[in-house]
Amino acid sequence: MRRALAFLAVAIGALAVPAAGFAHATVQGTDPSYRERLGTTPASVVIVFDQAVTVLPDAIVVVDAHGRRVSGAAFSGGQGREVATPVHPLAKGTYTVRWRALSSDGHPLSGLYTFGVQVAAPPPTEAFGASGPTRIEHIVRWLYFLALSLSVGGMGFGLLVLRGVPPEVSRRFYRLVGLGLVAVLEVGTLAFILRAEDILQLPFARLLYADLSPIAGGTRLGVAFSTMTLGFVLVGVFTYLAWLTQRAAFLWPALVLGLGFSSGLSLSGHSAVDPGSTRLTALADWVHLSAALLWVGGLVFLVACVWPLAPGLRRSAFLGFSRLATVLIALLLLAGIYLSIVRLPSVSDLWGENYGQVLLVKIGLVSVALLWGAFHHFVVRPALERRGGTSARVSRSLAGEAALATAILLVAAVLVDSKPPAQDPSPRTAEPVKVP
Repeated sequence: MRRALAFLAVAIGALAVPAAGFAHATVQGTDPSYRERLGTTPASVVIVFDQAVTVLPDAIVVVDAHGRRVSGAAFSGGQGREVATPVHPLAKGTYTVRWRALSSDGHPLSGLYTFGVQVAAPPPTEAFGASGPTRIEHIVRWLYFLALSLSVGGMGFGLLVLRGVPPEVSRRFYRLVGLGLVAVLEVGTLAFILRAEDILQLPFARLLYADLSPIAGGTRLGVAFSTMTLGFVLVGVFTYLAWLTQRAAFLWPALVLGLGFSSGLSLSGHSAVDPGSTRLTALADWVHLSAALLWVGGLVFLVACVWPLAPGLRRSAFLGFSRLATVLIALLLLAGIYLSIVRLPSVSDLWGENYGQVLLVKIGLVSVALLWGAFHHFVVRPALERRGGTSARVSRSLAGEAALATAILLVAAVLVDSKPPAQDPSPRTAEPVKVP
């Protein structure tokens, strides 16, 4: 947890301090270029900087897909602005370049990229030495899901369920939505930095001055992070206008944009990049995610805003959310069942593969949540409609369902970071992946 907090501090500092304030060298170009596909072995690997740098021992190391080094000693050129290393004759395959140098201001620079010889180069996330998500990253992604639920799900609840709320409810509503938006930006930055650390395999001090451009601009993860970060800044602007003017009309574009930019998670995940993925699987993943955010966010706001602050709205809010939740759960189940069928080639993968085992845990929790929701829909809802009152026990029951929903999001975070089992080639799945 200390490592996560340290990375968060760096993320906040990186956002607060202009890039021009750092005088360290930056990469202007490489040869071979990022993820370039070559027909023959290059004579050398060259990295060009915008200012002179000091060449460190093993400044450039090139390894093949098995980690075998295929480069010689690095040397300086171009008036100190270039670092190069000769390369041995290369066989057909993929190669990883890891480099480091010392900037004139004393900062150690580092980076990584890939290229291929007669084959397509993998993204940096699949470079040799890059590790997979850690437990801390599972927790950070879970916090990211919670932040999206608080912001996007909260706005959906406010627009689709709440009507004529008193000032105290409105104040808490905007505080929670605002907290969610800030968390989306900060936790998203933390998640990206942690992922970059796993890819680059650098100590904390060197990560601050690492070249993240191949990750930020050369991977779906990086593009999704950049787009979602800028997008949720715009969502925050519309939300601020809604709070400032007390006009809920500004929340509609905020909600639409929030749901739209959340698709970055679907377009950079398994449903968009794995073999067998199509536009339909990416769409189903986005529907699954959107329904979950609206459902969890609605539960949280029902418990945190309506129940303690507006007893007069409890009945109407509960009944309105019950109707909305019925639609959301139906979408959640349909999309989830479809994605499970696509991702698991056989039923035995449910207990024979790590991905399937995590999915089983999620299915178990969702089943409990469905029974809980059915109790609210078929027992509590008719009672409220008949008597027109509310029970004190309903509050505790809703809080329990909300807690269960957040647990489901934690399992979903682990599931997203897990690799689905490989699918056997077939005429249906062997065709090229269609990328939206």
